Amino acid sequence: MMPSGLLKPGINIKRWILLGIVGGWLLIFGIVKLMNEKYFYMRYISFSIFLMILGALIIYVTVIQVIKSFVFLINTGSLDVAISSRNLGDLIYEKRVLIKGPKIVVIGGGTGLSTMLRGLKVYTNNITAIVTVADDGGGSGILREDLGILPPGDIRNCILALADTEPLMEELLQYRFKDGRLKDQSFGNLFLAAMDGISNNFEEAVEKMSSVLAVTGRVIPVTLDNMILKAKLKNGKIIDGESNIPKSALKYNSAIDEVFIEPKDAKALKEALIAIKEADAVILGPGSLYTSIIPNLLVKEIRDALDKTRALRIYVSNIMTQPGESDNYSVKDHIKAINKHAKCKVVDCVVVNTGKISSELEEKYLKDNSNIVNINEEEVTKLGIEIIKSDFVKVTKGYVRHDADKLADILVRTIMEKKLFYDKKKIVEYFYLSQRLKERNNK
Repeated sequence: MMPSGLLKPGINIKRWILLGIVGGWLLIFGIVKLMNEKYFYMRYISFSIFLMILGALIIYVTVIQVIKSFVFLINTGSLDVAISSRNLGDLIYEKRVLIKGPKIVVIGGGTGLSTMLRGLKVYTNNITAIVTVADDGGGSGILREDLGILPPGDIRNCILALADTEPLMEELLQYRFKDGRLKDQSFGNLFLAAMDGISNNFEEAVEKMSSVLAVTGRVIPVTLDNMILKAKLKNGKIIDGESNIPKSALKYNSAIDEVFIEPKDAKALKEALIAIKEADAVILGPGSLYTSIIPNLLVKEIRDALDKTRALRIYVSNIMTQPGESDNYSVKDHIKAINKHAKCKVVDCVVVNTGKISSELEEKYLKDNSNIVNINEEEVTKLGIEIIKSDFVKVTKGYVRHDADKLADILVRTIMEKKLFYDKKKIVEYFYLSQRLKERNNK
């Protein structure tokens, strides 16, 4: 018996079932008529054959359309889950809706970006993450030096954030070895490094890993060139390497004046430029200002694409300042630094946090010379940038993070309302669907 959910409006299964029945009837009628003809006159034979061909064609189209619905499940690795634990029709319906969702490009790196991606994938399948490859510290830095590959860490985190995998698989890929030569190295980094070894280039390796883990959307390195991030401090000193920049700024008690990359003419991937051009919205951040977000804008083709795109350009401001990188920065200071390095205005609106943290947690951050980013609304408005405010605070293991669900909710609402390509009924449908998906994921 067919699950009732398969007949849900929006899946279009009912119309194909009815059409298939008509096709079957025509095919059978044509066969019976041909067999029962007493005199095989050409016109009767031709008519019977016509009915048989028409019926077979209708059945063929019906089968193809039904298969397309199941492809959504197969491509996301959800078929087994659907069959064993939930209504198959509901899942097909969700995939059909999500594939029509807004086209969103996110640009950045680090923990903040992957956190936001986990929230966004509930609303749309059309996500492209353009990720920095300037990292040279930790396990990524070791693999970069030993194997000559681009740093896999930030890309790994984004792939896992968008993947439709079992919790055990994610735990395995995030596992860090505790002893031996592989101490502190992530298994996921090694997995991506192995993929690079059997691929023509790093881009292909990322695509293969994304395919294995049934990723929603795409993850793209900002460039395939061996990009090295450098910084000029206010005191004139030049610092080499992404991991050394904040430490050196603190060591010399001198703020960052600007950052730049070598090679200066690093080439962006064509897929990244196409995604920005076709996007409904481009989101910068959240993440480390000078070492995660701005490095992507130093690739000339990326910033040119951002300048020309018709997409809504949103910056997600950090909740807390970062020692050695954005000390005492307000929201305005963050935006000015972004526009300075992009050499044009690339922010239309900014999402800021208005939530509070406990006095104990605030004191802990102050000891590390970090504080809540000051909004200074009037100054931001003078830049011609709209402010979108809400409480995004979520404390995880003693650290302040963005609440992925709240952030994604307000981002998608803003995109839909600003772009005006959805009516109110469609917006309500999307957010009703998102609640169902969240409930499913929390089970």
